[in-house]
Amino acid sequence: MNTQKPRQDTVRVIDWDELPERARNLPNNLNPFEEGVLMKHQVEWLKIKTDIKACPKGRRTGITFAESFDAVFTAAASKEAGGMSVYYIGDTKEKGLEFIGYCAKFSRVIAEAQGQIVQIEEFLFEDQNEKGETRQITAYRIRYASGFQIVALSSRPENIRGLQGKVVIDEAAFHPNVQGVMEAATALLIWGGRISVISSHNGKNNPFNQFVKDIENGVFGEDAAVHVVTFDDAVANGLYERVCFMQGKEATLEGKKKWYTKIRKAYGSRKAAMREELDAIPRDGSSVCLPTLWVERAMTEVRTVLRLQLGDDFTELTPDERDAYIDDWIQRYLEPELQKLDKTKQHCAGQDYARHRDFSFILPFYIAQDLRRIAPFVIEMHKVPSRLQQKILWYMLDRLPRFGGIAMDATGNGETIAENTAEKYGAHMVHQIKLSRAWYGLWTPKLVTAFEEDMIDLPIDADLKNDCSAIEEVDGIYMVSKARAKDIKDPELYRHGDGAVAMILGWFASLHLATAIEFTPLPSKEEMELNSDDYDDWSGSIGWF
Repeated sequence: MNTQKPRQDTVRVIDWDELPERARNLPNNLNPFEEGVLMKHQVEWLKIKTDIKACPKGRRTGITFAESFDAVFTAAASKEAGGMSVYYIGDTKEKGLEFIGYCAKFSRVIAEAQGQIVQIEEFLFEDQNEKGETRQITAYRIRYASGFQIVALSSRPENIRGLQGKVVIDEAAFHPNVQGVMEAATALLIWGGRISVISSHNGKNNPFNQFVKDIENGVFGEDAAVHVVTFDDAVANGLYERVCFMQGKEATLEGKKKWYTKIRKAYGSRKAAMREELDAIPRDGSSVCLPTLWVERAMTEVRTVLRLQLGDDFTELTPDERDAYIDDWIQRYLEPELQKLDKTKQHCAGQDYARHRDFSFILPFYIAQDLRRIAPFVIEMHKVPSRLQQKILWYMLDRLPRFGGIAMDATGNGETIAENTAEKYGAHMVHQIKLSRAWYGLWTPKLVTAFEEDMIDLPIDADLKNDCSAIEEVDGIYMVSKARAKDIKDPELYRHGDGAVAMILGWFASLHLATAIEFTPLPSKEEMELNSDDYDDWSGSIGWF
């Protein structure tokens, strides 16, 4: 066997034991020519021969592995056969070493046929930015008799445009300058190069997702393609069986079900993260919890959104005039909605309090036969004095059929109305909630799950939809963000996810319903003596029973 003499710029030759575990664990006799080395979705990805291709993927689906397979055949082929050098750009040094390790394992078969020994050389890649400033990047390469090479760079080079050949950009959405990587890579096409961009998603607004959309919309012409690969695709194509093979375990149908469920359940309440990392569905933002699709699905029909918006001059009215105005508003707008309610259904509500800047929001629910929570209408109030907010709230609660309770924002100034309401209806009917990170962390995921499972039904309303997008993952906690958004109906007003807060509170109330107890009171001794014939056998020698 011949060993290629290292180039002068080689720092050292990498030992096989230095490779990451996933590369080391590949069988030494792995033959890339054997059928079944790649799974169906990996083969489909490699069959795409466009100059530009993008793969939004679930994690651990093996697309990087497939690219290493293709890289070996591309670099080992002659120029006449379409061969060219391959450059791999990962988001970490470990990824680069893993990729080159895969390539080395595949290359062994080809090298042995040519009487060669495969070596991984570490060298310093000379990089230069647009200002002429240079730096050296640690890189790894495998050279072939064709004159081409596979190079794995430990970090993103400034001068991607200077590379000639095929460029593989892995986990593109997580590179520090995603947009810069995309723009620079497209310049390779001028000299006949090719680009493969593969990545898990990192939010809907990430440039990688925009790159995917641009390809789908024809921005890059016909010589560009998108191929989506999900975790479920990989499972259907034999991923579990491969995992078992690598671990020396027997693959069983029962084991597969447990393994699959375990992976899904590992995300807990982080459903948005699970969909992004396994199902290749980007989140609405880097942290938005409720996909727009779910919210729009929950908004099944146009229903009444009652809005009471008072100006600064309202406070100049006398107390009697204010009461008369609110009484008229109640009879004109609220009473007709209450008359429509189904008397057989149990009702509850959530209320988010605000006095000046934001909207005070009341959201009633009724429990449908299939246990879905349906909001028949909602109430928005802006700059409404607390006493009058209370008047409107109590009018509604007095008339909600089979009223089962309300959860109220008792944080700050909302505490007074919450206390008054608890005194009127009873502490068991009125849940006074001090909104906090801990409370949000416990109860917001339950609302998110309700949207996911289509267990909530809301009026169609653009502002309420925007309120839902205010639910974000903040430092691992699902909660309503502090950012304010312009009201759509009146752009001079601002919202603070008010409808979303009321919704979370309403969902809490729906899980803590108070139920009326039907009972027959025990008659008093006097009543029994007066109507003794009606209570035969109710008394004995030891007392009344």
